[in-house]
Amino acid sequence: MDDDEPRDVRTRNKRAVREAISAAALRLALEQGPGGLKLVRVSDIASAAGVAPRTYNNYFASREEAICAFQADQARRLGRALRSRPSDEPLAEAIIAAAIEVFATPEPDRAGLAMIMSTPELQGEALKAFTMAEEPLAAAIAERTGSGPQDTLRWQVMAAAVAAAVRIAGRHWLSTTSPPPFAAVLRDALGYVVSAQASGDL
Repeated sequence: MDDDEPRDVRTRNKRAVREAISAAALRLALEQGPGGLKLVRVSDIASAAGVAPRTYNNYFASREEAICAFQADQARRLGRALRSRPSDEPLAEAIIAAAIEVFATPEPDRAGLAMIMSTPELQGEALKAFTMAEEPLAAAIAERTGSGPQDTLRWQVMAAAVAAAVRIAGRHWLSTTSPPPFAAVLRDALGYVVSAQASGDL
């Protein structure tokens, strides 16, 4: 069991319910087609997830939050994924490998990602989700490098750039006809971020 896996039954059950609600919300939104997000009702989501509407409200404050929950959960894992990389791995390689593990394994659902990135109401929620990666990632970088407060700004900027690169890689992947695996696109995008740093320091 890794650090991201809940260690007690109650926590695992809560995660399963959260994931079921989020998956149901996205599935129903996709079924409604473009512009159909407003037609998805809380009661429909709850029914599709096999929970009561009150249970839904205990987990999410909006349909947008429910649909983008998977992205938020991914973002929260990025710092932990970096900490799990081998200690002798260069920082740039470790960041890229951690991001591919979190965001590209398995391959993202293309239809779901396209809806999130093309629907104005969901774009803002997705941006919030990706932003959640920044603070824990910056902390993980600082921990890994053993750097002090003088480097805080550097790692915060780098973490924000990594989060942005993930979003932009997603947009590029969606806009490309017959694209390569998302992991390849993400690796290229993150390469631009880490190469912008002083390579000798990474």
